[in-house]
Amino acid sequence: VQLQASGGGLVQPGGSLRLSCAASGFTLEYYAIGWFRQAPGKEREGVACISSSGRRTDYADPVKGRFTVSRDNAKNTVYLQMTSLKPEDTAVYYCAADFTPRREYIHWRWNDYDAKGQGTLVTVSS
Repeated sequence: VQLQASGGGLVQPGGSLRLSCAASGFTLEYYAIGWFRQAPGKEREGVACISSSGRRTDYADPVKGRFTVSRDNAKNTVYLQMTSLKPEDTAVYYCAADFTPRREYIHWRWNDYDAKGQGTLVTVSS
């Protein structure tokens, strides 16, 4: 059971990136997914989450209106589309899966997620 976040890189302020969260060994379709980030010297914080149905999403205030979480169950992948990026968005981004079998369930508790992937570094700088 593995999760892998990818798609990070260096981008200028105002630019866009799309992160992907792919699973191996299990099907993401049935589980809520959370995106988190950790900037140097700071605590990990929640960014966005999406229910297994895809109908419920939630976003942290700093990214509302700029980030969009979505899922493509056919590709067993969840995405985080990031636009209007700011230097303060610089961080390692992680995805995590919660195995609670409830279709509309979402939450922000990192320690309660059942599978957590390796992160991908996003650097926003000119």
